[in-house]
Amino acid sequence: MKNYTSINDISNLSETIKDAILLKMNPFGYSEIGKHKTLVMLFFNSSLRTRLSTEKAAKNLGMEVMVLNVNDVWNLEFEDGTVMNMDTTEHIKEAAKVISQYADIIAIRAFPKLKNREADESEIVMTSFKKYATVPIINMESATAHPLQALADAITISELTEHKKPKVVLSWAPHPKALPHAVANSFVEMMQYLEVDVTITHPEGYELDPKITKNTPIHYNQEEALKDADFIYVKNWSSYNNYGQILNTDEKWMMTKAKLGKAKLMHCLPVRRNVVVEDAILDSAQSVVIRQANNRTFAAQVVLKKLLENL
Repeated sequence: MKNYTSINDISNLSETIKDAILLKMNPFGYSEIGKHKTLVMLFFNSSLRTRLSTEKAAKNLGMEVMVLNVNDVWNLEFEDGTVMNMDTTEHIKEAAKVISQYADIIAIRAFPKLKNREADESEIVMTSFKKYATVPIINMESATAHPLQALADAITISELTEHKKPKVVLSWAPHPKALPHAVANSFVEMMQYLEVDVTITHPEGYELDPKITKNTPIHYNQEEALKDADFIYVKNWSSYNNYGQILNTDEKWMMTKAKLGKAKLMHCLPVRRNVVVEDAILDSAQSVVIRQANNRTFAAQVVLKKLLENL
């Protein structure tokens, strides 16, 4: 593994999941591998689980960690050939190369603006760092992908599944804000690699990028889609075709205990209680959201370990 910006960077998923579970059992077993190595974490957007779990993962491997909120630095320019006589002060060409001198691995978090689909899908922040940095890059959530979360989700399902091929449903839920597609995109892609029966359910108009969903079944009848599910992953996302828009706030799509049945509840967090998911589920033994959050550490740790092994 040379970078981890997409789940496609994982060469052997089943082996990676097993390695992550072994790290969870013995988190300090490789505490020397990162000695005298530095992880620089760049945050263009806010973070809780991603920031803390990735920093913990790095320290479990013996790495030093530096964290930089990019809002506190010079305004960066990402376009080539730009006459920089406006509000940008430093070009990514210099910034990425300079940061690379301070870091052995760079991890980046940069959300979409949800205004221009083409611009967001270009992933200009992530692709620019990959182009100009001279060290490995980790995606801590970008405009279209959240591969660390998806790996943690795969670890969680692997740990808890009771069937050879469990039924996994990704269910849209209402939310007052327009949210990105990154978590849903990477979760769907990850499930396509696993031995699971995956289904997506959402109101009409909330189809994700068809290049990502491919042949994954999509149902507009939520209750029918949820029938006999083993895992239900609840997540909101804004419209893809009517890009970034909120088309539906129907409270009937909120996940309830009656809908959940015997399934285990998954969510990436943060979650708006009694809007996305009702209290009765989140506070029940069927909720595995805290376990998912814990597995974020070991998803990041197995990725860092693989990158360090290739330095």
